[in-house]
Amino acid sequence: MKGVSIHIICVGKLKEKFYIDGAAEYVKRLGGYCKLQLTELPEERLPQNPSRAQIDAALEKEAAAVTAKLPKGAAVVALCVEGELLSSEKLSARLEKWTGSGTNTLVFLIGSSYGMHPSLKEKASLRLSMSPMTFPHHLARVMLLEQIYRCFKIQEGSGYHK
Repeated sequence: MKGVSIHIICVGKLKEKFYIDGAAEYVKRLGGYCKLQLTELPEERLPQNPSRAQIDAALEKEAAAVTAKLPKGAAVVALCVEGELLSSEKLSARLEKWTGSGTNTLVFLIGSSYGMHPSLKEKASLRLSMSPMTFPHHLARVMLLEQIYRCFKIQEGSGYHK
């Protein structure tokens, strides 16, 4: 998967030092495997107890901002709870299949704390679930970076993946 460009588009900014440090470690590790671009977009501000309509409107605005950042011709992976559950090996194989068929840019989308607008999920070549459990969306970024790194290590046959 050498020569691949990976773009992660996240709604929301990391604030906690432990998330920032974890993400930075995997960004550093990935430097030798791919061209990585990480884009943070602002999460729409909502009142303390937003209505469904307010949430939907916020998700729609966030989706417009994400869509504006999508590179043409990229394979898009949307992280969402209702997505496919894949093992690390199967995710690695899927990424290798895309890059082997000429797709050199992969985009991973991480929504805000309220999720992701359906229009973004419809653009995705793959809807991926990290787990049926609920995690903070900031932790999902660290988990995603680690899994992308693991995919590269699987491809090279490294002992990292046990």
